[in-house]
Amino acid sequence: MSGSISDMTIEQQIGQLFMVGFTGTEPTPEIVELIQRRHVGGIILFSRNCRDARQVSTLTHDLQAVARAAGHPYPLLISLDQENGLVRRLGNAVTGFPGNMALGATGAEDLTYAVAEATGQELLALGINMNLAPDADVNNNPANPVIGVRSFGEDPQRVARFVAAAVRGYRAAGTISTLKHFPGHGDTSVDSHLGLPIVPHTLERLERVELPPFRAGIAAGADTVMLAHLRLPTIAPDEDVPTSISPTVVRLLRESLGFNSVIITDCLEMDAISQTVGEERGALLGLRAGADIILISHRIVPQRGAIEMVRAAVESGELAEDTIHQAAARVLRLKERLLAWDALPPLATGATVSTAAHQQLRDRAYARSTTCVRDDAHLLPLRLDPAAEVLVIAQPPTSVTKAIDTVYRHEILVERIRAYHPNVRGVCLSPDAAENDIAALLHAAESSDILIMATINAHLDPPQASLMRRLLATARPVIGIAVCNPYDVAVVPDLKTYLATYEYTEPALSMAAGALFGAFEPQGRLPVTLMSHPA
Repeated sequence: MSGSISDMTIEQQIGQLFMVGFTGTEPTPEIVELIQRRHVGGIILFSRNCRDARQVSTLTHDLQAVARAAGHPYPLLISLDQENGLVRRLGNAVTGFPGNMALGATGAEDLTYAVAEATGQELLALGINMNLAPDADVNNNPANPVIGVRSFGEDPQRVARFVAAAVRGYRAAGTISTLKHFPGHGDTSVDSHLGLPIVPHTLERLERVELPPFRAGIAAGADTVMLAHLRLPTIAPDEDVPTSISPTVVRLLRESLGFNSVIITDCLEMDAISQTVGEERGALLGLRAGADIILISHRIVPQRGAIEMVRAAVESGELAEDTIHQAAARVLRLKERLLAWDALPPLATGATVSTAAHQQLRDRAYARSTTCVRDDAHLLPLRLDPAAEVLVIAQPPTSVTKAIDTVYRHEILVERIRAYHPNVRGVCLSPDAAENDIAALLHAAESSDILIMATINAHLDPPQASLMRRLLATARPVIGIAVCNPYDVAVVPDLKTYLATYEYTEPALSMAAGALFGAFEPQGRLPVTLMSHPA
């Protein structure tokens, strides 16, 4: 291939319009075949592909070597969802920075810029040139099961400022950024991994609430925008398809928001597409609607099938060649920004991309995000007799969104609290625990001096809320720590002392323990509103 679409076959151009994923920590025969024979121009990585910094660097280098040998005009787009916080794919291979809502709680746009810049620098050092971030959704629906702490907050103008700061940070690092999930996934109560959320709002409402962060991100120089899987019956009443493959929504983005760069769909294997129009047909409809990159993250069968269906549609005239030309031209213009093929050799064994400066930035950001929502019981900071017994309780939820692929370990919180007070016992109760197990826990609680319960989305998970109320009934002092969405206290209004960390990452839990024992003063401020409601 050359760097001009005029010198590329239609098959080569079609391949540049697909971003695909695979399983494993080395290039598989299937992914090699997609790059070599089907000319696929984009790769998405997940935690399943990432073991450590050296391995990730070698993987991206090897993938690029396959593309270069196959004659691709520019390097592959290699992307992932490194939103930070709970949605992160690289584990300890990079610095673990706070996610969006934690950064929103700091109130500091300069911190958000710095975190995005540092994140982008570390991604590039690993050979990852595109981040599917920042999330530009306005989370104004506490029942939202998929966005929540991935959002900077509930105020559209405030979210817009933080989104713009993040985009500028990624641009400073030289990393391609992606605004998502257009036109706004914040006011839904259905996870699009599992169904098709319906957003009944008018265009006037979208302009007032959902769209300001996208406008701000585009003005700040966002490189790509990801289309959400939603249904907008008021905006597109005649289109019985999700927004990710909607011509009306693409026109809104192109014409009303003036976005002229690359549009990418969310993954077509999510149920909102796979259980409706299907991945293959969805790819065709997405390109026909005006999307530039089709994302199929996991399985080889729909990846191959979608490419073949698009090629057949062009041959039959169902899909205009000019549509392919325009999309390929936008993708290649984006790729012109990428570093040269040989700019980043693999890291040496034992090398790291995390720096002391980035670790200090991480600690500063987490310290500023930790939030004491209230302490009406005046329990903080804890001043305990050395013999006092502390019981730390966790009851993980029955499910979290598939966007999160990190597992909560309550032992981390126990270990961090034990660093301040030695007499600590931790209990993790199964979500389907039998009544005798709960009774045993309550018996242990009654003989403890203070109870600390970590909750994950208890406002959406009645068993957790019920357990918290039963702990309060023991009349022992109880402290709650929301280690995901901060709305949990709304379902337990009698809880008098309550911290929010916005995530259950190790640094967030470390800061929570420090705040409990007065190692520092929590400085965070809630970026969302809490209202009491039953659970």
